[in-house]
Amino acid sequence: MVVEWLRGELNAARQRRGDAAEDAGAVPGVAQGGVPAVPRILCPVCCARCPRVPCPLSPCPVPAVSPVRFPLSSGSSEGFGIAEKILLLSFISAVILMAILGNLLVMVAVCRDRQLRKIKTNYFIVSLAFADLLVSVLVMPFGAMELVQDNWIYGEMFCLVRTSLDVLLTTASILHLCCISLDRYYAICCQPLVYRNKMTPLRIAVMLGGCWVIPTFISFLPIMQGWNSIGIIDLIQQRQFNKASNSTYCIFMVNKPYAITCSVVAFYIPFLLMVLAYHRIYVTARAHARQIRLLQRAGNPQEPRQHPPDQHSTHRMRTETKAAKTLCIIMGCFCLCWAPFFVTNIVDPFVNYAVPGKLWTAFLWLGYINSGLNPFLYAFLNKAFRRAFLIILCCGDERYRRPSVLGQSVPCSTTTINGSTHVLSGCSSVSKLLLLFCSRPARV
Repeated sequence: MVVEWLRGELNAARQRRGDAAEDAGAVPGVAQGGVPAVPRILCPVCCARCPRVPCPLSPCPVPAVSPVRFPLSSGSSEGFGIAEKILLLSFISAVILMAILGNLLVMVAVCRDRQLRKIKTNYFIVSLAFADLLVSVLVMPFGAMELVQDNWIYGEMFCLVRTSLDVLLTTASILHLCCISLDRYYAICCQPLVYRNKMTPLRIAVMLGGCWVIPTFISFLPIMQGWNSIGIIDLIQQRQFNKASNSTYCIFMVNKPYAITCSVVAFYIPFLLMVLAYHRIYVTARAHARQIRLLQRAGNPQEPRQHPPDQHSTHRMRTETKAAKTLCIIMGCFCLCWAPFFVTNIVDPFVNYAVPGKLWTAFLWLGYINSGLNPFLYAFLNKAFRRAFLIILCCGDERYRRPSVLGQSVPCSTTTINGSTHVLSGCSSVSKLLLLFCSRPARV
């Protein structure tokens, strides 16, 4: 035992002297101070840690390995300084907090306000808020921790689960936006009877179920089965581990068939339907605004004397511009948040995955920001929702409750256009434009 112990100590001393020789720039295997160092075989990857140490074998039997970029879709904070990480963490925390509070407020408002529960479109808005809330709770925090720590510490299985949840919930959010546009199209551009026949409670339930079921076919099913990694498994394994920093990453890379299928189902088809629906809504709103102005003039013969003609055209232009701005804000935010990611998602497999990791991360978080903007775009712009929010935030202050119908002091004259009743006077211009978004929807 003593001999074995001495032999181990001698080998350890030789090992330390060999390490010292390597740090000093000497070639391992060359005698240093009369004690020969232990010969080693170094490949270019090992020598890369200390460029002064050349490989003792010529030619080296280990093939050279090209540098690897880490990671792809999850991104890496490698190269970020402390100040940059603090700013990045502050921004991400603000996005997550905004998404959680905004979507929670929408859900609580509908649950507490009976009038909001009677409006069909609000079922889609509540389901959208729930999907965005799950994104901000189950997806964003883990992505933020990996981005700041530059390491994935939760294991390979949880990486697959987190990636599947990411695809499922973000796709569900986008499909909800598409359903909201279709619901508003039927409410504004169709006859009231047609809307009641098409948007029945059963059909609403089927549409909501489709918003949650369809994404599973492009998330959990292919990802857990590994269909997205067919043909690129070696590349994924190569990028999951960074030897230089000894870091592990949650890598999500997709092959060409999956990239095309996922992008078409999750973005391009809903985007096309939203463009068509909102364009038709805007055209119909302009036509209704012109009809309302004509009916107002016909019902008030002395109106031209009270108001100069230029005021009418100015009012009409102002209302039409407001409608156009609302639609542009909704479509602009949606395109700005998700178009860069899904365009890159299709392009990247065809350029041999050459998109930089940090660019992927920027586009991905730009899409996450959309989950925080949806409550402002689809709820905060609605007067009924704003009133409900004020009641919640002000602890039920009576000043923000709806006025009684019997005690309404301002008369509202109405007329019928295309089989639907519209307000002509005593109400806001948004009412005259069919309130565009859920202001006069059909009741359940």
